This record gives sequence, C-alpha cells and structure tokens, in this order.
Amino acid sequence: MKNIDEILAMAQNVQNELQKAQDQLDTIEVEGVSGGGLVKVKASAKGRIINIAIDDSLIEVSEKQMLEDLLAAAFNDARTKADAVSGAEMSKMTSGLPLPPGFKLPF
Repeated sequence: MKNIDEILAMAQNVQNELQKAQDQLDTIEVEGVSGGGLVKVKASAKGRIINIAIDDSLIEVSEKQMLEDLLAAAFNDARTKADAVSGAEMSKMTSGLPLPPGFKLPF
C-alpha cells in the first residue's frame, strides 16, 4: 500500500490537472445555429455565451415569437456542442489518471 504522502501528492496532481482542463475549456469555442443559420450563438465549451448573431431579416415585431424560439434553439445547440467538447476534453485529461471505473467528475 502506498504511503499517505504519495496518495496526497497524487490527489494534488489530479486536482491541478483537472483545474488546467477546466481553464482550457473556457478557451474552446463552439457555435450553436438555428433557423438555417439565421441565428447563431457562440459559447465556450464551459457554457459561457460569447456572442449572439441575428440575421437582419428576423428583426421585425411580427417575427418576435419566431426569433425567441430560434434563440432558444441556438442556445440549446451551443450547449449541446459545449457539453460534447467538454466531455471529450475531460476524457483526454483523465485518461491517464488512476480513477476507479465509472468515477464521475463533478463538471
């Protein structure tokens, strides 16, 4: 059995690596799109919204409900893509770590 100092050092190393991964996720960008490209939402893989682009053709009072629906769809698309990128990045980071099978990280 490993001594307590080795276990604590390993835990600290895991924590440091996970923090680096979390920091990197905020630099990776994904783009959610709806309405055939009329509405676009750019977000970080951590889920932070960076930019929203709305095609000029949608800026009419009579189209308000459709615009709201398209924004919600674009946000959801960006979130789905951010989750996928986040999962892939975390898998890369944790692949060499001695974590028990089925262990879920809190991110």
